[in-house]
Amino acid sequence: MRDCLNHRAGFDRVLMTVAATFLAVSASSALAQDQARSSAAELAIEAAIPRPEPANVPPPTAADIKLDTTATVQDPTKEIAKESVKADGAPAPDKVETKPSDVTTTPAPEASKSESAKTEPATTEPATTEPAKADTATATPAAPAAPAAATPAAEPVKAASNVPAADQPVADKLRDIIGAKTSRHFDRKNERAAIEKFYGARDFAPVWTQAGNLTPAAKGVIARLKDAASDGLNPADYPVPDFASATTPDALADAELKLTASMFDYARHAQSGRMHWSQVSGDILYPEHPVDPNEVLAKVTTAADASAALDSYNPPHKLYKELKAKLAELRGQGNGPVIEIADGPTLKYTAASKKRAEIVVEDPRVPQLRAKLGLAENAGDIRYDAAVAEAVRKFQRNAEMKPTGILDDRTVKALNTPKRDKQIDTVVVNMERWRWLPRDLGAPSLGDAYVILNIPDYTLKVMQRGQQVWTTRVVTGKPGTHATPLLTETMKYITVNPTWNVPPSIVYNEYLPALQQDPTVLQRMGLKLEQNRDGSVHISQPPGEANALGRIRFNFPNKFLVYQHDTPDKNLFARDERAFSHGCMRVQNPDQYASVLLNITMPNEKYTPERVRSMYGKSEIDLKFPTPIPVNITYQTAFVDDAGKLQFRKDVYGRDATMINILKNNRGKDLEAVVAHSQPSYSRPATTLPPGVAIANNGGGSSGLNFFERLFGAPTPAQPPAPVGRRPQRVFTR
Repeated sequence: MRDCLNHRAGFDRVLMTVAATFLAVSASSALAQDQARSSAAELAIEAAIPRPEPANVPPPTAADIKLDTTATVQDPTKEIAKESVKADGAPAPDKVETKPSDVTTTPAPEASKSESAKTEPATTEPATTEPAKADTATATPAAPAAPAAATPAAEPVKAASNVPAADQPVADKLRDIIGAKTSRHFDRKNERAAIEKFYGARDFAPVWTQAGNLTPAAKGVIARLKDAASDGLNPADYPVPDFASATTPDALADAELKLTASMFDYARHAQSGRMHWSQVSGDILYPEHPVDPNEVLAKVTTAADASAALDSYNPPHKLYKELKAKLAELRGQGNGPVIEIADGPTLKYTAASKKRAEIVVEDPRVPQLRAKLGLAENAGDIRYDAAVAEAVRKFQRNAEMKPTGILDDRTVKALNTPKRDKQIDTVVVNMERWRWLPRDLGAPSLGDAYVILNIPDYTLKVMQRGQQVWTTRVVTGKPGTHATPLLTETMKYITVNPTWNVPPSIVYNEYLPALQQDPTVLQRMGLKLEQNRDGSVHISQPPGEANALGRIRFNFPNKFLVYQHDTPDKNLFARDERAFSHGCMRVQNPDQYASVLLNITMPNEKYTPERVRSMYGKSEIDLKFPTPIPVNITYQTAFVDDAGKLQFRKDVYGRDATMINILKNNRGKDLEAVVAHSQPSYSRPATTLPPGVAIANNGGGSSGLNFFERLFGAPTPAQPPAPVGRRPQRVFTR
């Protein structure tokens, strides 16, 4: 027991000796550091160079110790001094440059107790008296790199905003509005998404103002919106905010988004129209070409001329631009003096004939009538001569009156009504219809070739490279249920000696009722009736000279089941108004039309009308186009002719009246909504035929093909197939 106590006492004495020694060494080291830190040189450095707060300096890691590739070449004597210092384990020798952060954060290197006791203050002073430099490596191997380089990795600092200080308050408001209240300005999902993306990418900096002043882009957009009427649009649909009165960040941010919304509306209306074509009728089908809000923002805000960039969304077609110029002329003339024609007796001009002389009456109203009708020659002449009568006749035709050339009370009343206003409305709705058409009417690989048919003018034109190649007269559908539809499709082939597959509407509405009265009527007309296994009926007319489609059919498959074709009845082409068909378009000179199209698609074949006519016979011949040709069926009641004169045509289908009524009774943005219409039906209901009707196939026909497939063939990537009921045919694809 006593021995254990003796041993413990000895152990305690050893521990006390070690602790005393440790305290002595620590006191000496602390005294040396205090003396070094209290030097005037280091105090000066600390005052001149700010050091980071210890809390912001991360602890050194192995990755922080990197070679300084920018270090300067050291003097050899200094290198020797450095080596000696390393051997002694002392701080850096004289002239070794260190950073202030190195001095304050690098731990003192470990040394033996005896060496620590011998350390002199002079060995540490040079390290603290040299100015700090960044191009010299530290002397102590364990010392970390400069903490300033490692600070971002420890605590990432948010990048500074690129928004100018003057615009930052507006940017903050835009951020708030777009983040929470965007629907207040934009009710379309794609526009909201575009706004968020566009403004978010620019730190929500305003694009229409800088320091509260309008940018050149804003001035261009505002100028275009205010001039919307020149393109037949209503400036009231595109309100321009009052930036002059917007003096607060809230007001500027609100004005910013309102102008952007108006720009979106203008671009959308200019490109696609204020109303969707389905609002007007169910027999219109044009390709959709909506605008992309992202593209509008990028294009307009980066353009050298923002006004021109926004204007580019209007139709690029020549005929549209010509109408725009005439609209400006009409509005300019509308501001001139109003000429009123007084009431009076009826005036009539009678031309000379073999039995009577020319009869010319005189009336004091004639000079005003000449001025009203634009007759500059003999302006003061009071005679109602042939020139005046012809001008009155033309006015009556354009006013959809019977063109008699007689000045009666009804004509005087029409002359005194605001004619210009009606003409302006007509031009505006025609410009609107141009927005529905594709921007590229033709096929680029064919020299931008295309076919364009104008229903109210009853004409068809073939265009190529911006020039008219060929034109002809056409007969179009009767008003009402047989109106020719407006559409854009591609003509894929033509058929020589076509079979006429009678449309279901004619079969069930006309021919079957006729069979009830006369079971032999179809035979006498040269028509063939087939009854399919399902009881449905198909009526056709074999190829031949008397075929209702004539000798050639021009095929552009479409859901309305219409096409262009020849006709054995040529007399209707002599009439001025030619709306007589069931919807298809009859062509006056089909052999010429065919040769023109074939030479565009196959120029090496050298087709002529004579070569086309040589194919006439009893068997169908399909001539397939290697590249289809676009066909555009249009409704132009106002257009500029080749002589540069504005022409008006009768609104035969009432499309103008419908559109004017819609625009003047604006239902807001509902006009752009698509209206669902009943689709054409190709169904064939079962039919009970009366006794005595000749049935070609006696009920054994196929029921697999509908009328569309019979007419245009089943859709396949190969050549158009032969519908049921056709005879074997030769197919030319050269």
